[in-house]
Amino acid sequence: MQNNLNVKIKTGAILLALATSFVALSSRAVFADANNSGTYQTPSLAEQRATLAQSLKGTMNHDMDSPLIYKVMIDRLERNFTNKGSFTQFEGQAYVGSDINKLWIKGEGQRLSGQTQEADIEAYYSRAIAPYWDGQIGARHDFSVGNIPGRNWLGLGIQGLAPYKFNTAATAYVGNAGRTALRLTGDYDLLITQRLIFWPALEFNFYGKDDPARAIGKGLANSRVVLRLRYEIAREFAPYVGIQWTNKYGQTARYVRENNGATSDIQLITGVRLWW
Repeated sequence: MQNNLNVKIKTGAILLALATSFVALSSRAVFADANNSGTYQTPSLAEQRATLAQSLKGTMNHDMDSPLIYKVMIDRLERNFTNKGSFTQFEGQAYVGSDINKLWIKGEGQRLSGQTQEADIEAYYSRAIAPYWDGQIGARHDFSVGNIPGRNWLGLGIQGLAPYKFNTAATAYVGNAGRTALRLTGDYDLLITQRLIFWPALEFNFYGKDDPARAIGKGLANSRVVLRLRYEIAREFAPYVGIQWTNKYGQTARYVRENNGATSDIQLITGVRLWW
């Protein structure tokens, strides 16, 4: 019986010792965590630069590993019919580069009776800044036509896929003599079938000051609203038909009226969209 009592005492002592050790270790861990959280130091400038350099290196390595990609798109090659006649409009763009960095070329214009009425071309360095969005910086040139002088602009903008899959672009321009401008565009593909697509589009152009030589006024100068129905015979070849409303506003409209022009027009259009 005395032996059983000794065993029980020894067992209790061992359990007490284990419990005491566990409590001590737990207390040390809690105090260590508290001390670590209380003594956290903001990374030094050198450490931040090293982290940034490593991130940029990873981005550059990814870009160097990406294959060269390119695409040429003729978004609009169309004939517009009005009650005063018909004319041709064209708009296209192309890019070459990688997933992250690209060179974009864009252009559009209008021809009437074999003569170019207006045209511009743009070139941009484009970089992916977020999923589905690119930031762009470059230049735009408005061509001189007849007595209408040309204009040169620096451009800064973004383009990408907005919520609900709207293709959107916003570009701000700065020219000489204090000229500024803003162009907003958007379009959307609504699939009726796998080949038949409803294709609406919008465009708005704003200017920061009057430019009488080009018959452009300050503020919202003009807009374009287009409703098209496109049939993709192949993804690379799609004829379409539609209707287009164009409007001019404010001082721009006054310049047009002075030249006996129309400030608002509705046009039937037929054309083709191509890419390769």
